[in-house]
Amino acid sequence: MKLAKYRAPSGEVGVGSVSGDQLTPLALTEQYASLTDILEAEAPGQVATALMESSAQVPLVEVTLLPPIDAQEVWAAGVTYTRSKTARMEESEAAASCYDRVYASPRPELFMKATPHRVSGPGQPLRIRADAEWNVPEPELTLVMNTRLQLVGFTIGNDMSSRDIEGDNPLYLPQAKVYNQCAGLGPWITLATAMPPRAEIGIALAIRRHGQVVFEGQTGIDQMARTFEELIGWLGRDNSFPAGVMMMTGTGVVPDSDFTLHPGDVVDITIDGIGTLSNPIVQG
Repeated sequence: MKLAKYRAPSGEVGVGSVSGDQLTPLALTEQYASLTDILEAEAPGQVATALMESSAQVPLVEVTLLPPIDAQEVWAAGVTYTRSKTARMEESEAAASCYDRVYASPRPELFMKATPHRVSGPGQPLRIRADAEWNVPEPELTLVMNTRLQLVGFTIGNDMSSRDIEGDNPLYLPQAKVYNQCAGLGPWITLATAMPPRAEIGIALAIRRHGQVVFEGQTGIDQMARTFEELIGWLGRDNSFPAGVMMMTGTGVVPDSDFTLHPGDVVDITIDGIGTLSNPIVQG
């Protein structure tokens, strides 16, 4: 089952179940008044099914999809794919040893990526910093967890990065990663029970400029050097998430070092079992 957050033509914000090109609105209740409330349930799929029993389907094109997030924090993991480690080491000699060590270390690289107001949903703009010259998208399978750190679903994440800022000094990582419109999420959440086996989950990135593809690449979850459970375990150490949390799991698709995003580019990320997240790029 796929759960989306949407805005109806009336302006009302709701939650719906997506099947194909149709959305079935959920009849929210006092107990299940939001997407977060449904994800907190012991059986989110059963709750969602019960809430849509009396609703009629509407075409997806008649609603505006919103990022599938309420008040959750968004975190991210780095250097979880071999290619990601290589790309980070290419940024600068100063950063190379740091990323080489973290790839082999039991402790992963984890960092706060975004708060909800910094997140863009499907079709909404993502930003490249005005003070950066080397900017790339990072397509990432994103784990959706409830307050108990149970993995309840998956969505698509775009971990936008200013590689020249991070490469100048690894201590600049927050500035390279966290700013307005720095993270894309969506187009919806696929519940964990509806996802393909992990080894069969592929990730594809395509960047279009003036309608032409200027970069594309693919990878798969089977190329990850760390498991979801390992990342969740480290994230939960001495940490709590009163509204739940989402965690991007790192990237295995990184454009070559001579590529940078331009304003007007469109980034498409497709992940098996979820769909495609598409975002235009703006600057400044």
